[in-house]
Amino acid sequence: MFEDVYLWIKALHVIAVIAWMAGMLYLPRLFVYHSEAEIGSKQSETFKVMERRLLKAIINPAMIVTWLAGLYLAWSGHWFSFGWLHVKLALVLAMSAVHGFFSRWLKDFAADRRPRTQKFYRIINEVPTVLMIFIVIMVIVKPF
Repeated sequence: MFEDVYLWIKALHVIAVIAWMAGMLYLPRLFVYHSEAEIGSKQSETFKVMERRLLKAIINPAMIVTWLAGLYLAWSGHWFSFGWLHVKLALVLAMSAVHGFFSRWLKDFAADRRPRTQKFYRIINEVPTVLMIFIVIMVIVKPF
């Protein structure tokens, strides 16, 4: 019974991670295009709706489920004493911080504030990818 629950939670965790990462890769891409749209234009207003819905309906719930399911898996698998998990948790904390920055920048766009260039958003779009690469390495390779 326990193993069945563990596997279902593991599946839920992987699904949530995929959803979270999809949103974390797409939202800054929307910011790139939004930063190029004229303030007050129909296009700018459409981006505001898309960004808000992506954050509220996909990214936020996926992050919460990722954390809850992941912590359950770490606890039930007795992984907290392993170094790779410590590194993974630090990286996931960093991903959560990036998530927080994205949320803040979404509020800036919603208020028609644009303190950053589209080049900034093109560069920042790579941060979740780099974090994801190292997180996956920690989980799969378990180097220490």
